[in-house]
Amino acid sequence: MLSQPSVPLPTKPASTAPAPPAVVVRDWRRVYANRLALTDALVLIWVVFGTQLVWFDFDQATASVKFDATRVGINYTVISLALIAAWMLVLRVFGTREARVVGSGNAEYRLIADASVRLFGLVAIVAFLVKLDLARGYFLIAFPLGVMVLLLSRWMWRQWLSIQRARGKYSSLVLLVGSADSAEHIAAELGRSTDSGYRVVGACVPTGKVGGTLGSTTIPVSGTVDTVLQALEATGADTVIITSSDELTPVRVRQLSWSLEPGRQHLIVAPSLTDIGGPRIHTRPVAGLPLIHVETPRYEGRKRFSKRFFDILGSGAILLVASPILLVVALLVKFTSPGPVLYRQERIGLNGEPFNMLKFRSMRVNADAELAALLAQQGTSDRPLFKVQNDPRLTRVGATLRKFSLDEFPQLINVFRGDMSLVGPRPQREGEVALYDSAAKRRLIVQPGMTGLWQVSGRSALSWEDAIRLDLYYVENWSLMGDVVILWRTIRAVVAPGKEAH
Repeated sequence: MLSQPSVPLPTKPASTAPAPPAVVVRDWRRVYANRLALTDALVLIWVVFGTQLVWFDFDQATASVKFDATRVGINYTVISLALIAAWMLVLRVFGTREARVVGSGNAEYRLIADASVRLFGLVAIVAFLVKLDLARGYFLIAFPLGVMVLLLSRWMWRQWLSIQRARGKYSSLVLLVGSADSAEHIAAELGRSTDSGYRVVGACVPTGKVGGTLGSTTIPVSGTVDTVLQALEATGADTVIITSSDELTPVRVRQLSWSLEPGRQHLIVAPSLTDIGGPRIHTRPVAGLPLIHVETPRYEGRKRFSKRFFDILGSGAILLVASPILLVVALLVKFTSPGPVLYRQERIGLNGEPFNMLKFRSMRVNADAELAALLAQQGTSDRPLFKVQNDPRLTRVGATLRKFSLDEFPQLINVFRGDMSLVGPRPQREGEVALYDSAAKRRLIVQPGMTGLWQVSGRSALSWEDAIRLDLYYVENWSLMGDVVILWRTIRAVVAPGKEAH
């Protein structure tokens, strides 16, 4: 006979009326998924029927299917309706509207593309097997245009969802369970990214007393690890995140999972891993154990070749297209202040090797000699991020060049030569590298970049701790698609730099 669960179960109220918090928590996922479904349907109707009208020019054309020696005509309106229905079905089957994929990451976009490719591949196979004379317009217009507009509509919904989640709406309400230190750490990580859709509303820690707060945070302590279910009811949380396993044995975790209400309450186990990207993590069940495999990042072979090829192609194309702008900037620098147009500064690159980084000169000549005094004056000489606020050394056009990152464009030459990459940790001076700790030194195992993850996540407004955390995340989880996303975000940051750029 099984022993009684050590996690106490709450008593059920006599009334059958649902509790108000449960309705709110349950509804947001379904409401948002329904809105996505409606938008998807409108997009597909517009794309598929638009393709039909453009391809046939309003003619009542029909497709034909061969049966033995005869052919049977099928109106293209019927085919368009069937294609829309099938497209909507595969988008649902592939889980493109599931709460676990919407709002953050690229899984939502990847699933949409994957579902669409498989659908049209299946349509092509079926058309070949049944000898259906299907119009090529569906493949040449509806397929690529449909995917692009679907992705655009999902991106627009994501911007709206991000705003709502920043206000605390459309998010899973989280109850943290584990040691105080691990719970506080997970709370801090979740708090950095509201887009992820997890809002912490309480914590259960071994020695916790109801009414207190979790460490230095404002998160209320809602009970101990023995009163998780009561804490769920009190806080209205719909998600339990176990932050450490020392306080909960495997049997108690299993009993807790059995006690949660299916479909409304969810259980998540957070391993002691942070800043690890999804492509490096693989879960493999072995003997009933959900083992998590974490691949060691490697930068060799195909990965190094693809990154270098991307850098050469990208930097060469940008230099060619932007050459008129570069000429105008060079003339502005030349005629607004005395001194050379280009500024060369020694920076530390891959594996600690120095190189000369190029920039358009945005400061007066011999500005480097004033840096130490300015850093000491603002009290930041001991930090490995030598940034001067309201820098008095800037020339008349220098502030504008710095704000819109126009001074960085000559680094495209460094990228083309192989000193730098388009994307990577920013190269720093030798004095800054000398202040690195063992973790920060991992920035040097990849080529430095013109732009990076921390530049598009706050630029000069970030502290050194946040900057190094983002750089290390990039180093540990590099991917070519990640570089493309960072470059796109860089373009947006340059066009609309904001107050944090200087």
